[in-house]
Amino acid sequence: MIIALDAMGGDFAPVSTVEGAVLAARESSEHKVVLVGPEKLIAKELLRYSKRYNLTSLNIEIVDAPEIISMNEHPVKAVRQKKKSSLCVCAQLVANRDADAFVSLGNSGAAMAAALFYLKRIEGVLRPAISTIFPTINGFCVIADVGANVDCMPEYLLQFGIMSSLFCEKIAGVDEPKVGLISIGEEPIKGNKIALAAFELFKKADINFVGNIEGRDIPRGKADVIICDGFVGNIILKFGEGLTEMMLELVKKGLRQHPVAWASLPFLWFAIKDLRKRVDYSEFGGAPLLGVDGICIIGHGSSNGKAVKNAIFAGVKAVEHDLATGIKEAIAVYGR
Repeated sequence: MIIALDAMGGDFAPVSTVEGAVLAARESSEHKVVLVGPEKLIAKELLRYSKRYNLTSLNIEIVDAPEIISMNEHPVKAVRQKKKSSLCVCAQLVANRDADAFVSLGNSGAAMAAALFYLKRIEGVLRPAISTIFPTINGFCVIADVGANVDCMPEYLLQFGIMSSLFCEKIAGVDEPKVGLISIGEEPIKGNKIALAAFELFKKADINFVGNIEGRDIPRGKADVIICDGFVGNIILKFGEGLTEMMLELVKKGLRQHPVAWASLPFLWFAIKDLRKRVDYSEFGGAPLLGVDGICIIGHGSSNGKAVKNAIFAGVKAVEHDLATGIKEAIAVYGR
């Protein structure tokens, strides 16, 4: 399997992306990682690992892409004007079947634009959605959309539910995932016009719909799939990240303020370590863009090498489970 990696995408690229590629290649030699970016720059960064590893034994290739799309560029304009950028070349490789999936930790809007421009939407899909894994008390849930569509119609939300339910079942291994719709109350009469109309559509759909879900129900694990527009979803995601950092910092401060508790840190260390792992976004790597005719994984801009490695394997898993074909079939049934 071949995974194209946007080597210039992300806050710490190409350092983090090359590190992630090396980690992935060392963990599994079955899959080739194609580092896409300015060839000389990428080769120089890769050479830093020559003292530790035998680079010729790593299943890594470099594909030259001289242009770079930065985080602050207009997504559509950048994709149209910079066809030789690392991001666009990644999407072209998948479109030409020279790669099975592409991963980008850079401008998420541009990644979506590149996927739509080169891979196209699956027939019948109204809008693609970014579907990400979010930790809960019981394990995790899937939230969609988390940023691809800030304004939605009820029909978009229903399709997000269909696609994300399939993602949760195939990739996360949850049988008949429970699907909840974000609203301001559990009652069917609560919510804005979009939520009220979407509720009626969800009731008639062939998915395991459990009704409206309030914000507090997300970490409680009341539903396996949480559906909302990208504006709300992105806020939930970023708030969750900030809250996690705050809670871990409060634990540290609390331990320091109490000598007896601080002395017991060696006994608590493994529990704290497990907690950090449960809420660490780098464990999940990246989120698939559901609804495009191919596999596109979008990762966090501040991803480190570990997160990049896991984003690569998220792409591998999506290809292995033929996620795009599954969505095609599910959307075709919905359209009838």
